Amino acid sequence: MDKTNSQTVAKESGMRSETENALTVVWEGEEYRAEAEALAAHIGAPVSGTRGEGLMLLRNADGLSLVGYGMTYRGDFEGMLPRISGGRLFHEMLVHIAKTKEEHPTAVDATAGMGEDSFLLAAYGYEVTLFERDPVIAALLADALRRAERHPVLGPIAARMHLVEGDSVAALPALPEPPDLVYLDPMFPERKKSGLIGKKLQLIQKLERPCGEEDALFAAAMAAHPKKLVVKRPLKGPELAGAKPEYSIKGKAIRYDCFRVVK
Repeated sequence: MDKTNSQTVAKESGMRSETENALTVVWEGEEYRAEAEALAAHIGAPVSGTRGEGLMLLRNADGLSLVGYGMTYRGDFEGMLPRISGGRLFHEMLVHIAKTKEEHPTAVDATAGMGEDSFLLAAYGYEVTLFERDPVIAALLADALRRAERHPVLGPIAARMHLVEGDSVAALPALPEPPDLVYLDPMFPERKKSGLIGKKLQLIQKLERPCGEEDALFAAAMAAHPKKLVVKRPLKGPELAGAKPEYSIKGKAIRYDCFRVVK
């Protein structure tokens, strides 16, 4: 996939295992064949020029999409424009928590997913490094960032978002400088009633299971020595790794647990 100065995809994670590889990379349009073949080789998946059954990563003129089970999902930061326009950005709980007096604040989103929360931080002014360990999700996010960079409003925000494909647990303690903020949003436990969750999460859950390394993730985040650590949790869910936060800010369905890290 294309790489730009503002979007660095570091090949730090291995291929998906055979049991995870229940998807095929498909191209529509000969001009996308080489890109599809390179992506398929990277994630260890079969590649085809024809749609089939099951889960697919589809590359065509619209971008890169995850298709399957009667659903289609493609990352699109343009849909977040209403959340950052007309002063609404400052009503976002995460932005309220992340306020800083630093002129050039830095953040690490250690569990990037599709990057929506990182986008809010970047819109506020943070330079954000995003870690995503699942190569399929990382590819979808890279494609969304690539398209956002061409947008007149989204472009400057996307330029502050730097994607690294790899495991943040190993990377966080080795950061060259402590970030101002580390953000953790480990995937919530699966809900049994699929009607309660959106199209994106239903498809993403086919790829990535809820976090099973909570203790290691929390310890790595603390080892990065950020000025602040913010953890997103279900409103009534347990603390991550059993760690009691300094304070929490609650919404209707989620809460943010906040820690001030002392070196």
